Amino acid sequence: MKFSKIGLVGVGTVGQGIAEMLAKSGLDVYMLEHSDEKLDNAIAAISNGLDKQIEKWGITNSEKKLILGHLRKAESLESLASCQLVIESTTEDLDNKKAIIRKLDEACAPDVVIASTTSTLSLSELATVCTHPERVIGMHFLIPMTEIDVVEVVRGIRTSDETINAARIFLEETLHKKGIQVQESPGLVTTRLICTLINEAVAVLAEGIATAEDIDASMRDGYDLKYGPLEMCDRFGLDSTHAALNRMFKEYGELKYRPNYLLKKMVRAGQLGVKTGEGFFRYNKDGVRQ
Repeated sequence: MKFSKIGLVGVGTVGQGIAEMLAKSGLDVYMLEHSDEKLDNAIAAISNGLDKQIEKWGITNSEKKLILGHLRKAESLESLASCQLVIESTTEDLDNKKAIIRKLDEACAPDVVIASTTSTLSLSELATVCTHPERVIGMHFLIPMTEIDVVEVVRGIRTSDETINAARIFLEETLHKKGIQVQESPGLVTTRLICTLINEAVAVLAEGIATAEDIDASMRDGYDLKYGPLEMCDRFGLDSTHAALNRMFKEYGELKYRPNYLLKKMVRAGQLGVKTGEGFFRYNKDGVRQ
């Protein structure tokens, strides 16, 4: 099946990146949020991000108009029935995701692929609410989606080979990204490894072994990373990193996934990283380190 009309449920930070990436590939994206206000805010945020790319000569005004022209508002879950692929990208709440996927399964034809962006919740459990669990798949996009060319393609217990193949062909031929096949597990590959690194970096900071700047410099420059682990945490959101570690700790029961107390304390203080302007480092409204 060729995917040309994509449904997107949830247009928060991750959803906005997915919408922009899909629209840049010439795909029509039908977006759904809890309210028109949230949807308008999401479109405005995407537009502002495109303006910043224009300022840096990344795209032209004409390209911006073309991208925004591919973004459409959806009125309900049922209105996404004519899409070939629907991506669920809401917050990591199991019951809420199950309710959305159940309604999509009822509304969409059996050959429509339903994808979730979750990296820590059970894809197989999400699929239990479906009459056709074989068409449920995970697509874990790394941020920023428009720059990173790897997507984890997650197979649940009942995901079919046809669904996996359709997803990989779509990612590789349409989006020009490398699909990495992953068996369902909490944290998959990328979240599991990067959150463990971040948690250990927070522990090193909490123990006073080195400053935040020096910890990040040693890892960024020493291992040719784009960002050090603490700045990564700021950009992911300290609350999101804390939540992912908590879920992996609950699932695996291993101490290496237990969030460091300093991370907990900063989340409680509302120092969540780029989204609040302060985390391990300070940032301006455009997300630039101060």
